[in-house]
Amino acid sequence: MESEGKCTDDKVAPNIPGLEQKQDESRDGTLNFVGKFASSLTSENSQNETFDYQGEVEGELNSKEIPSLVCNDGAGLVQQAHVSNGLEDENISKLNRTEEYEALPEEKEVDPVFDGTEGLEMEATRRSFSLSPEQDSDLQASAWPEKAVAFKNFVKDKGSVAVSTVLRRLSGKKDDDYVVHYDAEEKSDVAVKGIKEEEDSGTEFKLKDVLMKAGDISTWNPLNYIKIGRDADIQSKLEQVEKVHDEKIVEENTMKGRIIIYTKLGCQECREVRLFMHQKKLRYVEINIDIYPTRKLELEKATGSSKVPQVYFNEFLIGGLDELMLLDKAGKLDERINILARDEPSSAAPFPPLPGEDDATGSGKIDELATIIRKMKESIVIKDRFYKMRRFSSCFLASEAVDFLAEDQYLEREEAVELGRKMLSQHFFRHVLDDNIFEDSGHLYRFLEDDPTIITQCYNVSRDRIDVQPKPIIEIASSLRLLSYGIYEAYVSEDGNHVDYESIYHSEEFKRYLRIIEELERVDLDCLSREEKLAFFINLYNMMVIHAILTYGFPVGPLDRRKFLGDFKYVIGGYSYSLSAIQNGVLRGNQRPPYNLTKPFGPKDRRSKVALPYPEPLVHFALVSGTRSGPALRCYSPNDIDKELVEAARIFLRNGGVVLDAEAKVISVSKILRWYSVDFGKNEVEVLKHAANYLEPNKSEELLELLASTQLKVIYQPYDWGLNF
Repeated sequence: MESEGKCTDDKVAPNIPGLEQKQDESRDGTLNFVGKFASSLTSENSQNETFDYQGEVEGELNSKEIPSLVCNDGAGLVQQAHVSNGLEDENISKLNRTEEYEALPEEKEVDPVFDGTEGLEMEATRRSFSLSPEQDSDLQASAWPEKAVAFKNFVKDKGSVAVSTVLRRLSGKKDDDYVVHYDAEEKSDVAVKGIKEEEDSGTEFKLKDVLMKAGDISTWNPLNYIKIGRDADIQSKLEQVEKVHDEKIVEENTMKGRIIIYTKLGCQECREVRLFMHQKKLRYVEINIDIYPTRKLELEKATGSSKVPQVYFNEFLIGGLDELMLLDKAGKLDERINILARDEPSSAAPFPPLPGEDDATGSGKIDELATIIRKMKESIVIKDRFYKMRRFSSCFLASEAVDFLAEDQYLEREEAVELGRKMLSQHFFRHVLDDNIFEDSGHLYRFLEDDPTIITQCYNVSRDRIDVQPKPIIEIASSLRLLSYGIYEAYVSEDGNHVDYESIYHSEEFKRYLRIIEELERVDLDCLSREEKLAFFINLYNMMVIHAILTYGFPVGPLDRRKFLGDFKYVIGGYSYSLSAIQNGVLRGNQRPPYNLTKPFGPKDRRSKVALPYPEPLVHFALVSGTRSGPALRCYSPNDIDKELVEAARIFLRNGGVVLDAEAKVISVSKILRWYSVDFGKNEVEVLKHAANYLEPNKSEELLELLASTQLKVIYQPYDWGLNF
């Protein structure tokens, strides 16, 4: 389709049918076109759509992306401008596809997440899960069509049931009246009636078993399961709140004084003093001399020794556990408590930990590059721009950055480019698509703090730019490990199954944790060994879950868990990591989460370099998602990480994770072994053999004998998603 136009100052306004032109040139050299055109690509009715095209002559758009409009000196004709109707020409003009700029905004990172719902178990998916990384890369493309067909059939089968369910609910019918009828080979009718909201969490599985036995699973309605599970979760949440309320109803001593306990990490007597205080329902403040080393000097000056525990009632030194027990037996402890409730502490009494006490966070050498970056951000133009048919927010041109660096640092352009690459390696900014090294060009880059994912989803971003040099990741990991250890000892039960979230939230240790994780923004993860990486990411995951619970609240139902695991992120080494990305991307060697078709890290994702080379199956007994059915919460060190993971597996599997009834030839297994079975073995038998390694010797022998000689019945335990408080 040809168009006519006229030349004005070497610029051509194309006359395209159906397009009302409006052209003006702004002071900064920007050429604007506003109008309407008929698009057969976006609507079957060819509805008119408004579009706004803006291209910068200075290089904001690549010259290849601007349609070539040339004036002919003889006839005043212009080159052909093709208007696509979806049929005539595959080479669509960029001008007429401007509406796609608006239709293709910047994509947010969406991590594949396992939210606890057991989706369609496709054979193709399970085969792809069991492939080695080499085989998987070769067969991934061929597996997709089969997966797509299976998913299409699944949606088709369930769609009619879902629609009828929605209509039924809109009509006002109750779920108690809901009846599902289905015919098994035209021989028997099975009816499932009266699904109660107060049924336990195993209702959905019992219902599915009934449907399976009936032989017609196609009438199973997943929307009902979601509702049943959600109602059960809400009811469970209400029960949790009531339980917490009952447990919190203690004698509220309007105590004017305070109790201070000096402790240290790994002290058994300190644990017993904590238990004693809980039994007496006494509130206290703990000072860990390993976390607050200056308090160790204070304790030595006051008592002449650094021995712990030491208990203070205001300024009065009680002593350790033995002294507390003697006071209690003599009946004098209540007298001391009454005095404590009446008298305020004097200036001689120990003070609780002060904000920022013994905290080296934010200290270090000033980063000269950070100072330059601060000035550069104030000088260059940062705005939304178009790049490769997409719109990116808060970007700048590489050439503009080179201009600034050359002028500000008195460098040649080649030297300015090298300085820019150094800044890029230090994670001050990065390419919008992360597929280009820094060069003197029109490519778009963005400062780390301007990334939309980091701004909206990362919860360890500092309000102000950190102008000190980033500390080595080993040093930060050590600080986090020490702090996590102290938090667990003070606010987690001895068995690791119960967490005092409220006390953690108000603790000075947690406030320090929030300051330390800000230092993870620009760290270098390449220097971490396997053991260091395992310990660091396991400890970070567990503390990150606590942070997410205190920020989001505990998730109720699959939808909340999906947001919890996929949207709550930290920025580490310039890239964002969700809880799911840490578990499935890093610690599982970039494996798909259960019932997902995609991996956390794509082939071009820089985070894939951080991932472990192969899955670590024992991490599933160390990662705690805040649930009752999860493993115990503890801290891990890189020096003994393998031994500690084996011990964690033994504790979890021996304490209910695997329950064997040799006489009945039945074994009850945690669903963790089912969801992540691909990490433990190729089939169910291999998974159980793997688990047998961590059971008691006699139980292990019985299990192996049953696996070898008989048909063992396997039952998977219902997973309790309740909060582990």
